[in-house]
Amino acid sequence: MPPKPSPRPKILIVLHQEHSSAGRVGHMLIEEGFDLDIRRPPLGEALPQTLDGHAGAVVFGGPMSANDGDEFVRRETDWLKIPLNENRPLLGICLGAQMLVKHLGGRVEGHGEGLVEIGWYPLKATEAGSRLMHWPEMVYQFHREGFSLPKDATLLATAETYPNQAFRYGDNAWGIQFHGLTRAMMQRWVVRGAHRFELPGAQPGRDHLGGRLIWDMHLKRWLGEFLPMIFGKPALR
Repeated sequence: MPPKPSPRPKILIVLHQEHSSAGRVGHMLIEEGFDLDIRRPPLGEALPQTLDGHAGAVVFGGPMSANDGDEFVRRETDWLKIPLNENRPLLGICLGAQMLVKHLGGRVEGHGEGLVEIGWYPLKATEAGSRLMHWPEMVYQFHREGFSLPKDATLLATAETYPNQAFRYGDNAWGIQFHGLTRAMMQRWVVRGAHRFELPGAQPGRDHLGGRLIWDMHLKRWLGEFLPMIFGKPALR
């Protein structure tokens, strides 16, 4: 009998709404050879007590704040000690990055002048970030809060309104403030989040979709290099 194929390694996916999906990040991880283990803590789904059975974890964004007093927010922020202590690959995106910063003793707060980043905004790699890879010049944002740089973390990318956009902590923990969305996801966000386009610094919905035609290909190419750098490429037969 032929040998059974090796099981595909799993990535833990942490989502924060009932109808959220892993989107482009999830699609790319599946294409790389991973399976997705999706958990939604706000709906009462438990996070694993160890990542021994996983190749890493991605904690996604959501409409809540890392400063919220909800029990699941506190529990999930505390849970981040597991991938950190086990030195497993961990990526926090937007809210996920802010939770990681809070866990590491940093601050999550809004802009002093009330400005938000909702739309496409310039990004600039730091010297440390440039040594790792080439970064996109424009990225897609949808947030009202930013974060301080945790102690002993390395800043990888910066911007004007919210200076801390991407960082690395230790060997395997990463946080980014911006998003890589499929077109369908962006259209949903533009419709459901239209009330936020009146906030100071936000861009109108037409600029979200128009900017995608110009800059999304570069953001997608970057993400296609960034994810394998974090999680590797599983050797599949």
